[in-house]
Amino acid sequence: MARLRRRACIALFLFTLFIFGTMMGLRTLKPSDGFSDLAPGLELVPFAERGERRSVSQEAVSRPQVAASSHAKAPTPPMDYDLHIFYYMWYGNTHFEGKYLHWDHVMVPHWDPKISASYPKGRHSPPEDIGSSFYPELGPYSSRDPEVLEEHMNQLRAAAVGVLVLSWYPPGLADDNGEPSDSLVPFILDAAHRYAIKKVAFHIQPYKGRDDRTVHENIKYIVDKYGSHAAFYKCKTSTGRSLPMFYIYDSYLTPPESWAKLFTQSGSHSLRNTPYDAVFIALLVEEGHKHDILSAGFDGMYTYFASNGFSFGSSHQNWKAIKAFCDSNNLMFIPSVGPGYIDTSIRPWNNHNTRNRVNGKYYETALQAALMVRPEIVSITSFNEWHEGTQIEKAVPKKTLTRLYLDYLPHQPNMYLELTRRWAEHFSKEKENWLM
Repeated sequence: MARLRRRACIALFLFTLFIFGTMMGLRTLKPSDGFSDLAPGLELVPFAERGERRSVSQEAVSRPQVAASSHAKAPTPPMDYDLHIFYYMWYGNTHFEGKYLHWDHVMVPHWDPKISASYPKGRHSPPEDIGSSFYPELGPYSSRDPEVLEEHMNQLRAAAVGVLVLSWYPPGLADDNGEPSDSLVPFILDAAHRYAIKKVAFHIQPYKGRDDRTVHENIKYIVDKYGSHAAFYKCKTSTGRSLPMFYIYDSYLTPPESWAKLFTQSGSHSLRNTPYDAVFIALLVEEGHKHDILSAGFDGMYTYFASNGFSFGSSHQNWKAIKAFCDSNNLMFIPSVGPGYIDTSIRPWNNHNTRNRVNGKYYETALQAALMVRPEIVSITSFNEWHEGTQIEKAVPKKTLTRLYLDYLPHQPNMYLELTRRWAEHFSKEKENWLM
């Protein structure tokens, strides 16, 4: 009898351990990341199944039809210029730069020394150990490699994304893990034009000393140097003007009163109604930023972060209210969607912000949430931000002595390019229905 009780206790312990392990595996899915948020009657089917085309209503957006075979060779799709994707040109390797850039990213310590002490420190050591939880099909590449740039253009064409939003620092400046890269801009513009499929916009990063006056000079520099290029993106405004578009990352770091000097008609060094006028898009993080963005004179707001629930702006449940605020104040709302989020390779203490890809379902949920608010433009985070695991670029399985990388299995390396293409087609059809 004692032996039987002992076996029963062991069985109960193992069962409890299994339940605990299952719950820990699911902890990265927030309730708001789940798929119960979909409109009634809409289901996310497996990637290769055929989806049912449903009619559009005020309350629901249908899913795109899915091809019967994931191996079918599709013709080159038309580009959707209302689909923008964030692109990074900060990578380097020993062949082109003589050293690795960004792939050897430092493991950022937590701001609390007590917490930081529990996590690894130092830098990654490419090519086997890189600053990412996924491994690129191209390996730890250089953004200066012409073959890499051609392959990226091929992948973007396959995804039907019309506008590449280039992460940009002024000449001579870079982030802490990279080197100045403005010299690469002409090559990216030329490649985009060569493919005759996409345009290039600029994502101005928060360099040291950035303020309204330095951004004034940045805009003039970009427009003067690149504005005449055939691949330089311009959008048509509601008044019929054709203007460049600039995304300004971490715009909240500068007071709205300072931005107003640049973006309002009466500003002391206003760009309005000058050759450097443009559509300026601010980053929305906290709810209060809505009013700051409005008073600063921006033309719209985007949300960037691919981690649903990480910020007010990145939370899908808030997009309807944000869109209503923008509509009532003549602002553009550009929701940002992403395939998932995991940055623990560079911020090992940040596991609570991880968002599991769930074989593409997380991405589709975000895309559907964006389309439900009927935006003019949808932005994608990202093509190749490998550190934060938001890339749709091709990734491959890889295992080393010290690392086991995540991958897109059981699907192919082009899975997220294909998903993006299908939703790009769907977005175009939905916009036609909205106009009707």
